[in-house]
Amino acid sequence: MPPALDRLDRDVVRAWLTEGDGAALDALWRRADEVRRARVGDVVHLRGLVEITNFCARQCAYCGIAACAGPLPRYRMTHDEILVCARQGRDFGFGTIVLQGGEDPGLSGPFVAGVVRAIKAETGAAITLSLGERSEADLRAWREAGADRYLLRFETTDAALYKRIHPDLPGTVSDRIGQLLRMRDMGYEIGTGVMVGVPGQTWDTLANDIWTFRDYDMDMIGIGPYLADPRTPLAGTLGAELAAPPSEQVPNDELTTLKAVALTRLVCPDTNIPSTTALSILDPSAGRANGLCRGANVVMPNLTPPEYRVLYQIYPGKAAVHETADVLADKVIALVGGLGRTTGSGPGGRRGRD
Repeated sequence: MPPALDRLDRDVVRAWLTEGDGAALDALWRRADEVRRARVGDVVHLRGLVEITNFCARQCAYCGIAACAGPLPRYRMTHDEILVCARQGRDFGFGTIVLQGGEDPGLSGPFVAGVVRAIKAETGAAITLSLGERSEADLRAWREAGADRYLLRFETTDAALYKRIHPDLPGTVSDRIGQLLRMRDMGYEIGTGVMVGVPGQTWDTLANDIWTFRDYDMDMIGIGPYLADPRTPLAGTLGAELAAPPSEQVPNDELTTLKAVALTRLVCPDTNIPSTTALSILDPSAGRANGLCRGANVVMPNLTPPEYRVLYQIYPGKAAVHETADVLADKVIALVGGLGRTTGSGPGGRRGRD
């Protein structure tokens, strides 16, 4: 018998992560969906994603746009190009615009602040940034310009594994939890997340990752499967070197990812949790819908122009890279309606839901 779901701790989370009985898992899915409905409602919040640069100074061993990932045509969107995408998001009714990119030294603090101010003035949308580890001066300037939220995945609570897959830049020491807490003090809603199934991730580690979400009371949590890009070190000998013994290595499959999403909903009942695009790669027909039925309440339709979207290769097999933003928006809205849910019309923040 699996442990009860009403008395969660790290050990209970770990036990459910390895649960394989179909009837027991049905109970987990039902409980996660019930908690989602009771705590955040049936509204699905749409965040329009704009991938503004694929330049990155980092050497992360798992990421397809990292500096170590090999040749890739690089781009950096202009102020006006970003605004065109934000206006599209406004016209589609999205309450949030997400500006995401690599850790790009060429993306200056004043440039991002100017873009944030312009989006606020023209759309009134909430603005989420996901631009990596940045200086405190940049983060404060962006908050003062109008940015509402910041996403920064801590990736894993295993410090030794983190250093192997996410080496520090020369002269720096990575401190993602510290940056998240400093941003909270600045007034940002903060978001984080992990990959499921990265080589070296054990069941104990993943259980601790999920419990860490609770410990820090995160406002947004993104959980997606690790997808191996063949151009990266982790897809080759490094991945084989880091892999845990088979009984302890977490698989990067849809089932385990959905367990992690459902358990995160139970551990953090009122946080915003997206059904990630990566789920659609593992299961093109139902991956994103499954996420929404197992605790998620956010979807991030892509507004990036197709000519840039195809170059934002953080993992292989990225879905719908050639489809226009209006087609993608229509598909997401139809998906939400088909589940008997409604799409949000406002910012949908944790501290002020619409």
